[in-house]
Amino acid sequence: METKRWGKAILYGLITIFVIALVTSLTFSLLLKFTSLTESSITWVLLGISLLTLFIGGFVAGGNGKEKGWLIGGITALLYSLIILLFKFLGHGQVFTTEELMYHGGFLLIAMLGGVFGVNLSASREGK
Repeated sequence: METKRWGKAILYGLITIFVIALVTSLTFSLLLKFTSLTESSITWVLLGISLLTLFIGGFVAGGNGKEKGWLIGGITALLYSLIILLFKFLGHGQVFTTEELMYHGGFLLIAMLGGVFGVNLSASREGK
């Protein structure tokens, strides 16, 4: 039963991450197309949004899992990174660069933190 709940929680976290990423990608692609913004001018903004997105995904996963948020958030981030790696490798024949590995390491840590917050906030709501 526990594995089923964890799987569902991780799936909700991944769906949350990819929905937010899709909306963000669409928004910034339109901004890049129709304004004078350049990719280099929004690099740090996109990194911040990516970190926030992984935090939210870990938060959702941890809140639905209701225990071991660090583990559920971490698994969610690892699966996200695996999916991105598969797209990159199968689509372009490339693997992660050192810089991308550092980004995904940060994603792992921030999703774990989000999972911890998700478990603690869901537990505090149930206690009321």
